[in-house]
Amino acid sequence: MKKYIALALLFCSLTVTSQAQSEPPFGMSHLNAYSIFYDNFRTGNYDMALMYGRWMLEAKPREIQGTRFTLDRHFERMIDVYVGMSEKQSDPSLRSAYLDTAQTVFNKAYETFSEDEIDMFRWKFREGRFFQEHSNQIRGGMDKAYEAYEEAFQLNPERLTEAADGYYVRILLRNYVSTGARDEALAMIDVLEPFAGSDVRDEISAARDQIFSSPEERIVFLESQLDEDPENEEVLFELASLHENQGNREQALEVAERLYEINPNYENTRKLADYASAEAQYESAIRYLKEAVDLAENDVTRRNTKLEIAENYQLLGNLRSARQYARAASQVDPNWGQPYLRMASIYAAAISHCTRNRTIDRDDRSIYWLVLDYLDKARENDPATASAVRRQYDTYTAVLPSTEDKFFRGWETGQTIRVDESIDECYAWINATTTVR
Repeated sequence: MKKYIALALLFCSLTVTSQAQSEPPFGMSHLNAYSIFYDNFRTGNYDMALMYGRWMLEAKPREIQGTRFTLDRHFERMIDVYVGMSEKQSDPSLRSAYLDTAQTVFNKAYETFSEDEIDMFRWKFREGRFFQEHSNQIRGGMDKAYEAYEEAFQLNPERLTEAADGYYVRILLRNYVSTGARDEALAMIDVLEPFAGSDVRDEISAARDQIFSSPEERIVFLESQLDEDPENEEVLFELASLHENQGNREQALEVAERLYEINPNYENTRKLADYASAEAQYESAIRYLKEAVDLAENDVTRRNTKLEIAENYQLLGNLRSARQYARAASQVDPNWGQPYLRMASIYAAAISHCTRNRTIDRDDRSIYWLVLDYLDKARENDPATASAVRRQYDTYTAVLPSTEDKFFRGWETGQTIRVDESIDECYAWINATTTVR
């Protein structure tokens, strides 16, 4: 009952019931009443401010001689007064009553002013914040906040997006998604995307993920977006990833090729290299990877790409070119052990290649010492390779020349020997030295 009585008393201040309500209290002049209101408002004395300020909500003077008074600013101050009065109350019903009255001031402002007279976006934005900040005390407060933010967004989407780094559009979009308002969410996303910052883009991605729960549905949606914007790289990139994850490799490759045609940057170029390599199309993979090397933005990417070229050449059986690019990767970063591991693998592969039609002999086995040399270099330059080196050592030490082999060839421990055509013409390209172990 107390709440209803308080509401009735407060609402009287906004309803015309007599001529006296449209005039300052105690027969004061407009100038004096406004001066007393403003002084008390400025110092936070809201009881007095309310007494001397509420008549202006009804009288609606457009100016007061001798002041910088504006009626729309007075409405805003009166909202602050009612909020301030609410915060002073210990009784929850009175707190709610003052907040309810503040709501009526918003409504009265919309009735009083046209969009030409006030910044309607600013008012709707402020109303949304009012409801959000007091949502625990106003029935349906957050719903009313969302409604106000929605109106503000419709008035000026860019301004609302810029407010608080996109916080308000993020919560509005999140509300659409959580309440199943799919069409509203998608319409909002269409408007947002051109000027969305990183946080808002993340929210858009999250919203789409929830709206389109199945990959198949999302693929259909993305393809519909491409009908409107065929060269949208972000949409194409996501579409390629979805097709790939669904096992639609032919469609994924088609989309990746479209991306490459639109923008042959590093990411789009190496994506084609990945597809080619996965299909054992090593020559195509090498071609795209060579393009990607020139597009790499830093040495880490550059060295990694060169080493991938080496790997693809090795898979193609072109060991000489594989060595060339492994060396090139090492030159980019001499402290990286992976190129040395690749060199060891290349020389081990050379032995298998050169003996594929004959029996391996002791001279062939001597090349495993060269393999171990590069395993040692990997470990010396990059301790992170120690575990891999240890495993490979176990593999290769088992096939090194035996004591008997060394005796018959006259090899002494520490002796330098050459790996070239003197062993077999097949090894001529190696043209390197190693040490008897």
